[in-house]
Amino acid sequence: MKRFFSIYLVCIKTAIIQVMAYRVNSLLTAAINLVSNLLFPLVTILIYQSGAAFPGWSLWEVLLMQSIFTVAVGLSNMMLVDVFWGTSTSVQEGTFEVVLLKPMNPLFFFIATHFAPESLGLLVGGGVMFAVAVAHTGIASLLAVLQFTLLFFAGFAVMAGLHIMMAATSFQWVGNSRIPEIFDSITTFGKYPATIFPSVIQAAVTFVIPVSLVGFFPAQAILGKAEAKTLVAVVPCGLFLWFAVWLYGRMIKQYKGAGG
Repeated sequence: MKRFFSIYLVCIKTAIIQVMAYRVNSLLTAAINLVSNLLFPLVTILIYQSGAAFPGWSLWEVLLMQSIFTVAVGLSNMMLVDVFWGTSTSVQEGTFEVVLLKPMNPLFFFIATHFAPESLGLLVGGGVMFAVAVAHTGIASLLAVLQFTLLFFAGFAVMAGLHIMMAATSFQWVGNSRIPEIFDSITTFGKYPATIFPSVIQAAVTFVIPVSLVGFFPAQAILGKAEAKTLVAVVPCGLFLWFAVWLYGRMIKQYKGAGG
């Protein structure tokens, strides 16, 4: 474990040095990522200003939920977003054999060597929005903070699982450049209160592809709205990440050379 951690730190330092060599490009990329992901809070503001609302949720509570979602996305993008592109390019170009020859797990190799500092802007922007929203909503209690922390990392596990599953498709679906858009559509359900969706969809986004854990449930927890059974939703998140890692390893066996 110590060896893997040391390798990961070296790769992070290398990625930061590379970013510093192209500061303007990196800053523009970070700004674009931030603006594109902060558009949906503006839509929420327009909804509430028009007199409409999400039942049971005030404007600042919804913005709190969406800020949590943004932070989780920023953190997962920084650590895992390029795993898909790295795997896909390696499979298409037939260079995945080189990765297999390395004395380390292929998935860890792509995670370590594809750290994306450009997502820091999204992480910081979401953090600022979170601080402003909390200032308006308040924090229910210390227990609420502990529940929030547990559920937040469960949501991060979901995002990590989604990135790894996207990368796993590269071994069978070579022309998969549109895959990120499909998964983005799925994660959209995590941006809004799960209670506004039909019960079937609520069950799906809680236990099948638990994207509700990315924003909705952590927001419920910090606001003191979480029920005891909410914590049960952590289990599907762990299973989801485990399945994604297992699937990636399974799909490696399907690799047959250049072009997948």
